[in-house]
Formats: sequence, structure tokens, C-alpha cells
Amino acid sequence: MRNFILEKSIRFLVLFLFIPFGLSAQVSVTGTIKDKNGEALIGVSVAERGTSNGTVTNVEGEYTLKAAANATLTFSYIGFTPQSIDLKNVNGDKHVLNVVLEEDTKALEEVVVIGYGTQRKEAVTGSVASMSGDILRDVASSGITQALEGRVAGVQMTQTNSRPGEDMQIRIRGTRSLNASNDPLVVLDGIPFAGTISDIDPNSIKSLDILKDASATAIYGSRGANGVIMVSTYKGIVGQKPTIVYNAYYGLQNAKKYPMMNGAEYSALRKLVGKYSNGLDESDDMDTDWQELFYRTGKINSHDIAISGSGEKHSYNFGFGYYNNEGVVPLQDFNRLSLRGSFDQEIGIFKFGIATNSNYSVKNGSHIGTYGVLSMSPIANPYNEDGTFRRTVRMALDEQWTMTRETLEAVKDSWLNNTKGFGSYNTLYGEVKIPGVEGLKYRVNLGLNFRMSTGGEYKGVGINSTNIKDVSTTAISNSLRTNWAVENLLTYDRTFGKHQINLVGMYSAEQTTYNRSSVTAKDIPADYFQYYNLGRALGEIAVNPNNQNYEQSALISLMGRAMYSYDNRYMISVALRSDASSRLAPGHQWHTYPAVSAGWNIKRENFMDNVTWLDLLKLRVGYGQTSNQSVPPYKTLGLLSTRPYNYGSNGYATGFYVSQLPNSELGWEYSSTWNFGLDFNTLSGRLSGSVEYYSMYTNNVLLSLSLPRTSGVGSYMANIGETSNKGFELSLNGIIIENKDGWNWDAGVNLYVNRNKLVSLTSKTGDDDVDNRWFLGYPIDVIYDFKRIGLWQQSEAEEVKLYEGTSGVPGMIKVEYTGEYNADGTPVRIIGSDDRQVISMEPNFQGGFFTTVGYKNIDLNIVGAFQNGGVLLSTLHASAGYLNMLSGRRGNVKVDYWTPENTGADKYPYPLGPMSGDNPKYGSTLGYFDASYLKIRSMTLGYNFSLEGLKKIGVNKLRAYITIQNPFVLFSPFHSETGMDPETNSLGDSNIAVESDVLDRLPVIGTNSPQTRNYMFGISLKF
Repeated sequence: MRNFILEKSIRFLVLFLFIPFGLSAQVSVTGTIKDKNGEALIGVSVAERGTSNGTVTNVEGEYTLKAAANATLTFSYIGFTPQSIDLKNVNGDKHVLNVVLEEDTKALEEVVVIGYGTQRKEAVTGSVASMSGDILRDVASSGITQALEGRVAGVQMTQTNSRPGEDMQIRIRGTRSLNASNDPLVVLDGIPFAGTISDIDPNSIKSLDILKDASATAIYGSRGANGVIMVSTYKGIVGQKPTIVYNAYYGLQNAKKYPMMNGAEYSALRKLVGKYSNGLDESDDMDTDWQELFYRTGKINSHDIAISGSGEKHSYNFGFGYYNNEGVVPLQDFNRLSLRGSFDQEIGIFKFGIATNSNYSVKNGSHIGTYGVLSMSPIANPYNEDGTFRRTVRMALDEQWTMTRETLEAVKDSWLNNTKGFGSYNTLYGEVKIPGVEGLKYRVNLGLNFRMSTGGEYKGVGINSTNIKDVSTTAISNSLRTNWAVENLLTYDRTFGKHQINLVGMYSAEQTTYNRSSVTAKDIPADYFQYYNLGRALGEIAVNPNNQNYEQSALISLMGRAMYSYDNRYMISVALRSDASSRLAPGHQWHTYPAVSAGWNIKRENFMDNVTWLDLLKLRVGYGQTSNQSVPPYKTLGLLSTRPYNYGSNGYATGFYVSQLPNSELGWEYSSTWNFGLDFNTLSGRLSGSVEYYSMYTNNVLLSLSLPRTSGVGSYMANIGETSNKGFELSLNGIIIENKDGWNWDAGVNLYVNRNKLVSLTSKTGDDDVDNRWFLGYPIDVIYDFKRIGLWQQSEAEEVKLYEGTSGVPGMIKVEYTGEYNADGTPVRIIGSDDRQVISMEPNFQGGFFTTVGYKNIDLNIVGAFQNGGVLLSTLHASAGYLNMLSGRRGNVKVDYWTPENTGADKYPYPLGPMSGDNPKYGSTLGYFDASYLKIRSMTLGYNFSLEGLKKIGVNKLRAYITIQNPFVLFSPFHSETGMDPETNSLGDSNIAVESDVLDRLPVIGTNSPQTRNYMFGISLKF
């Protein structure tokens, strides 16, 4: 009995002694944390419950934590549902705990691409806007630019060419350069993209991140001077089963007609003016709608299929896309075939991969415009007696070739203009984890890119000419752009408790070579030659030296960046970049610029613990410099051009003359930017947004400086001038209803203001460049013209002569007089060129919005854009367009013009008033409109089919939708008057009859392909 008691006592003592050790024993837990798609999550908080012990995951999603053997670990990450796991439930002795976190639909936070790495949005200190590819595809489009319009604060999309397949102009936080490029840098999967943004298929995009301020863009140096658009495409995910995704849509396009006078209105105008008699093919009882005879129903067709999957250590993604847009203008269309693929392989400490993005595109019909249609008289009869179309139509003074759907289709093989382009953009990378130094990696990126383009034009005998025997003409052009880039990156990323450090060092080099040539010829023997054999031309074959070009430029860069975060509360990022450009003069080729930004996550402070309704409150501030060298190569060199001249009896000789002066001092244009931002997230993610203010100054502006004519040279490139951009941005996103009885409703809006100013232009203050319309203290893009303030009325018959002289009559355009007055209040002079004024075109504010309402499997998505104030230029209404002559000579825009019986008209003048050439005096002012509008860009009604039954055949997603694009325009003075879309469609030098004061850099509404309303049906299928 005693032995039994002794044995039990010893066992109890041993158990008692070991219990404390068992409770306090420490184990090392390691693992990887990913989302449901297999993507590693950076910065996930891993904590031992009830203690201050914790860590965060590194860039690979990995963590290591020493904790009590029976502890409970909590895994939390903003945007995901927190998860708790008891270690005692972990099987095995190795304590490897891999976790998959589920997304929290209430949270809107995410990981963003910041350039040479990724970062949690919560920890970003620069100005970065992010958008998923799914959101971009809410607006079905041929390219990224159309899908981005109105989506991001501070990013302005402007349509400068409305033909199928054309990109929109992108401006991030305004215009800063005068002659250098203002286009942002596009980075595709980490490598600066050498193609055009239209070369990227929207279906391949996983996410889009836009770096806006210098503290974010400086890491890309001079290439990021105008902002950076980071495009990340879909790639295979390790652990993913083979997946097939198919997206397709088909649509019809209807043209929105230009507002032209009908037959009765035009006939009344001609009779009032009494200047022209009806032509041989005109009759007052005719009413021909030339646009109805011209436009066709456009078609859009898009198909994209992608296959992705993985093995244990590798992943892949391959895709093929086809896009076709047959425009509403006959013979105009755009076709694109795209092929993409990526493959990633991991072998021990090594990782390597390859990605390719290739496309082949064809654009047809850029030679077909609408001016020849709009200028046709509506009282002209287009038909012969037998019902066929006349070859030409004879009007009062003009005879024009008849341009209709039918006549153009008849000559489609003998009137050609097409451009074929092929681009291939390829990236290879290799990465190795340095043994013995945790978190240290070396990576090399190699980009190999080329794009070639061939253009061909052919116009057969007599086509688009009043002369049936007009000789045929043809032309060909070819261009080739090759680019290589290599980047060497050394990255160190470690987490020490609450401290997270990321260091990046880089050396890179790139070179771009471009050459272009063209040849023209006349009198081709037969139509079937088209433009394929100019050598057979019977007439002149010409090689214009100004259309042959060869360029080569190179860039070398060094960069270092350090990012530090403490407890996800205090964050700082410092970067230093040096670039050397071959485009600039020796001794001025290198430039070094810094960038620094800091963030304070106020919500993580202890004094905010009781503020339960606030999830995130982060203050950001950043300063940085960026540089710009985007001028054509060889601007530092002198240039000689040739010219033939008579040389006695020997015919002619070739002479050389200086056409460009050298500049041995040409250097960098650079910008300095301050950015202040506040990010917030409230009510468990129900409302989130950001507020930003920025101030940017650009110095040493690259400018082509005009020289006196006596110098013999028109201009030379120099660093002269300074510009500024200041702005405010607001973005709000909210979840209004969340899964309440099957209903969901979320919405978002962004609003931004940019104030651009030309601070200085030359070394001497007070110098304006009137020829280029650059004026100190005003925005870069302005109007310099008379300011229209109405029409002179009958009661002002005597007063008008004081300002306009003897030609002044009631009903003519009244412009503002800027001169002095006599003692009796009369003007000291009549109105003249000195009364022209500088008129700003800048809007008061602009932005965009979206909303999605869903009930169970049905959802309605609406995307829109808006603008308040500013000036819209319509060359359709201005005198240079020759479509508002108010004389009865050619087809005229439908306007309410003044007459003694219609004195209520307050804009368009009396047709019998004074003229300036062929147009009303001050007729240029008729093209200026209030640019305000609110536009619904797209409305999409979708249905997600239930997967019950579909999964049996391998279908994981099936969605069908109907979309209407451009359905409504509201609050637009221009739309109210004309019925036209208030967004621009041309540049100032396009689609006008004569040269005007509207500069080619200004976006306008011109006689380009009209805006369309599109009706589309699409499906999305996933296996």
C-alpha cells in the first residue's frame, strides 16, 4: 500500500513539475498566407492572442513566429475576414501553418503595384489610384483609354480622333510641357511598355495602378515625368487547376447625325441672302439628307479566350483575342488579333519566367471624312433619271463628287487607305534568393520589343474628283521601331517584429531605334496594282526627303529606394534616381532627383481605439522631382536640308541650307511636386475615399524658340520657361445596401480640379508668344480671339457704328471692346485686332461616377462623367470649318440666325451683315461653347446564371449582359443646342476647310467620324 502511495506521489510530483514547462514552452510556427486565388498576401498581421507578440508577412506572404505551444494565433489583414487558429489543433511536430484568408466584402483595401514591387494600399505613401480589370470591363471597349474615362480623379481622357481603333489622349494632373511629350509612361508587368496603349487587350488586364505624384513616379525617372500607368495582366497561380475563360460581345452602332439644315431651311437662307442661284442639280422642292445616304450601321465584335493553370512549381497563362469594329463611316474599320502568354517556373532558390504580348492590327478608311457630305446642298438631287447616283452634284458655285454608302462601296477596291501594324512585346526575367541572407533577392528583367507598321494609299482615276480623267495616285510608307531594355534589381525585404524594411537598388539601360520611309507615285496602269508596285507607275515617282527618318536614342539609369514601416502606423519612403539621356547635349545628359514621402496611420494610435466607426485614417505627404527628355533625338545638333535651284544652262543643282540650329546647352526639363493626401475608411468599409492636394512646378521647359526671319532659321530647341499645375482631387466609394433581402447597392464618385499656368517663357519677363498662343499667367492651352457678348440689336443701330465703323449694322456679332473711351463715353477707336483677348479653356471641375444595383442574380451598372465650365471648341460652327458661312453657298449647320423678323436670336448673326472673307465677321467666335455636361457613358444590365447543374459540366461562371453606350447627355448647353455629344473628336488642325487660329494641339469637335450610340450583348464563361 505504501509503495502504491509512493508511486502515485512521484507521478503527481513529476506531472506538477512539468505542467508549467508545458504551458510556457515555445514553438516556432512558420507558414505562408494567401488569398483564395493563391496570391501571396503582404503585411498580414500574425499575433498570439492575449499577448503583444506578433509579426507580419513578407513579400512572399511568409511568416515565422515563436509562440506558446497551446496558443491561439490570429491572422488579420485589412480587406479580409480575420481568422483564429489554435496551435494545439495543428497536426504534426513541425508547426507549419499555411492559411488562406477570405476576402471581406465590406473592406475596399487591396495590394497595389507601386513600381518594382507591390505594397498594401494601407501602407502606400504616394498618390496611387487602383482599379481591377473587372471594373474596367464594365465598359466594353477596344482599349484601356475608353474604359478609364471618368474613372480616376486627376486623370483626364480626351478623344482627339473618333475613327475606329484610335486611342484617347491621356493627361495625368494636367499639361506641364510645351513641346516635350505630356503622355504618361505605360508599364506592362513591370517593364516600361514600348508600344501604344491600344496594343494591350483590355481582356488581359488583371489590375491597373496609376502613379500620379512625383514621390510615386520618380522611381521611373524621366519616363515617369507625366505619371505612370501600371498594367498587370493575368498570370497562372501556383495551386490553380486548369481554367478556361471566354469573354465575348457583339454590338451595333448608330451614328449621331451632325445638325445640318434641311431643304426648306437651306432654301430660305439662300433666298434671304440672295447671293447664289440654284445650281444645275438643285431645286427648292428637294430635301436630301446626305447623312442618311452616307452612314451605315456599325458593328462591334469581340472574342477572347484564356487558359491558365499550374503545376507544383510552375504556372502558365495563355490567351487569344479578336476585336473588330466596322465603323458607321463607310470603308472605315479596325481589326486586331492579339496573342499573349506567360510562364513562370520555380527551381529551388531560382525563379524565372517569360511573358509575351503580340498583336496584329489593320485600320482602314482614314481617308474618308464627313466634310464632303456635310457641305453638300440639301436641295441638291443626288440621283440620275434612272435612279442611279450621279457621279458629281453641281451646286451654286461648287461641284462635288457624290459620296454615299453605295458609291463608296462601289469603289472600295480602287480607293484605299489602310495601316497594318504588328507589335511584339516580350519580357524575360530571372530571380534568385541570395543564400544566407534572408529576404535578399537579385532579379534581372529583359525587355525585347519591336513594332512595325506599313501603310498604303490608292485612289483610282477620277475618284473623289470632278474630273473623270483625274490621274490615279498611290503611296506607301513603312516604319520599324525596336527597343531593348535591361534592369538589374537587388531587393531586400525583411520584417522584424513591428518593423518592416524594403530596399531596392537598380541599374538599367535601354535603347530605341526608329526608322520610317515613304514613296508616292502617280498614274498607276490598273486598279488591281493598288499600292503594291509603285515601280510600274507611268507618272512621277517621288521620294520626299522630309518623309524619311532615322532615330536612335538611349537611356541609362541608377535608382535606389528604401521603404520603412513601423507597426503599420508610421511609414516613410525615400528614393533617388539618376538618368542619362542621349537626346540631350554632352555635359547636360545626367540629372539626379530625389523623392520622399511619409504616411501616418492615425487610426492605429491608442487614442483612436474608442473610435469604432472609423476603420482607417491615414495622412500622407510627399515631395519629389521628375524629369522630361521627351523631345526628338538630335535636337542638340545642327541640321542641313537640301533644295534644288537653277544653275545656268546645266539645269539645276542641289544646295544645302541650315534648317535647324545646334544647341550645345540643351538639358533636362524637370518638375518639383508636393502632394498632400488623406485616406479614410469608415463604417466597416461602407464608406471610403481620399482627398488630395498637389502643387507642381516645371522648370527649364523644353521649348522650340522662334527666331527672327533674318536668321534664316525658324526656331531652335532650348530650355526656356516655367509652368505650374495645382489641383485638388476627391474620391468617394460607398456601399449603400449590402445583401438586404437579396438587394445590393454601391456607388462611387470622383471630382478633381486642375489649375495650369504658364509662369515664364523666356529669360526676359513679360514676353508672350502670340504665334503659339502662349501667354504668361494663363493656362498653356487658351483661345486668343475676340470675346463675343451677343448681337447688335435694332435699338443699337447708331451705337454699333461707333464700334464697327460704317460697316456696322444691327444683327452682326457684338464683341467686347477693350480700348479707352472719350469724355462723352464714346470709344476712341473702332474695334480691331487689339481687342482680341486671352480666354481660358479650363473647366471649374470635372470627374466621373458609377453605381451598381443588384437583386439576387440581376445587376444594373451605370458609369458616367461630368464637367462644369470651360470652353468647348466646335470647328463645325466656327468660320474656319466653312459649314456655318450663312451665305447659302454650301450645306450649313442648323442655327437660329438673326433677322429683322427674328430679333430674339442672340448668337448667330444676320446673314446680310458684314463679312470677313467668305464668313461672317468675327465668325470664329461662333465656335465657342460652354463645355459643361453630365454624360451617362454606359448602362449595363447583367444576369449571373445559377451554377446548379452547370458545375456538372464544368462551368464555374456564366454571365450574360446587355449594354447601351452613350445613352444620355444632360446639362450640356452644346447638346441642348445641337443634339451632339459634348466630347471632342478631333484636333484643331483636322477636318477644317481653311487654316484658323485654333492650334493643332487643341481638342475640338470637328467633322470627324460622328459619335455613336452602341447596343451590345455579351457573355462571360468560365470552366
